Amino acid sequence: MDAHVIDDLYRDLVDTTGIGTPARKPLRVWTLSGVERLHLSDTGTVIFKYAAAPFTAEDKALILAANRRVPVPQLHASTVRKGTLGMILEDLGAPLREATIHDGATAAARLHATGVVPGLDTLDQQRLAALPGQALQRVTTLRDSGRWTGVDDIADILHALSRCASARATGAQLAPFGFCHSEFHPTSLHIGEGGWRLLDFARAFNGPGLLDLASWHGTIDDPDSTRLRELLDAYADAGGHRQVLAPRGGLPAQQWALGWHRVWAVTWYLDQAVHWINDPATDPVYITAARRHLREAADLLAP
Repeated sequence: MDAHVIDDLYRDLVDTTGIGTPARKPLRVWTLSGVERLHLSDTGTVIFKYAAAPFTAEDKALILAANRRVPVPQLHASTVRKGTLGMILEDLGAPLREATIHDGATAAARLHATGVVPGLDTLDQQRLAALPGQALQRVTTLRDSGRWTGVDDIADILHALSRCASARATGAQLAPFGFCHSEFHPTSLHIGEGGWRLLDFARAFNGPGLLDLASWHGTIDDPDSTRLRELLDAYADAGGHRQVLAPRGGLPAQQWALGWHRVWAVTWYLDQAVHWINDPATDPVYITAARRHLREAADLLAP
C-alpha cells in the first residue's frame, strides 16, 4: 500500500473530524489494510483504519449494520482516496474476555435477523453453485501465466465439485439468508463493559448465514461437524431462525456449511492470487491452503 496515500487519508480525516493532530500508533498492518490508534490531546483515543480494494466498502457495511441496530463500532468519518478507504472509528479498547460460542450464536442471530440488505453483493444459490467453476477459471489463469504448476489434483477436485455443485447448492436461500459478516471469528466479536460489538465488515455480503457460522472455528483445524452442530443449536436457542438446522443439498446443515465454506474460502484465495495481491512469492502458501481445503470440501460435498 502507498504510505503517501495513507498519510493523505489520515490528514483528510483528522481535518474532517476536527480532532487536531493526534499521535499515531500502528496496531496491525496487513498486505491490504492496517489499523492505528490515534491518541487525542484530551487523552481520548480513536481508531484509524485504512484498506485497499477489495475492502473499500466497509464504511457502508458499518452504516447498514448500525441502521439495523446491530451493535458495531461508531463510524465517525470515512473517505476514499486513490482507491484506498480511510475511516475514523470508535476505539473500543481491550476486550474483557474472548468471545464464547454463546456470544457468537447471539451476535450471528442478531445480524442475520436483518435479512437481505440492499446495497450489498448477494451470493445466492446460483452464484454459490458457480464457485467451483469460478475457482477453476482462476487456476487456469494462473497456470497459463506460468504459475501454479503441478496442481492437476486441485483442478481435478474442482471439476468434481463442479459436477455436483448444482445439486449440493440446493437450499442455499433457506433461512437464515441475508446480511452475512463473512469473517465471523471470535476475534471479530469485541466483548466490553458496554456489551458486544461486531467488528471487521470489510467483506460483508448477502448470502447463506450458515457460511458465517461455519467460519467461527476457522480453517486451521480439520472441519468438525459435531462442533459446528453445537454452534447451530446454540444459534437456534439464541433466537436465530430454526431453519438453520434444516438439511440442504441432501446433506445435514453442518456438513453443507463446512463444505461450502471451504469452497468459498478457496475461491477467495484464488481471487487474491490473481487480482488483489498477485504476487508469485505467495503462491506456495495459497496452493497448500487450496489443496487442503478442496480435499476437505470434496469429502464433505462430493463423497
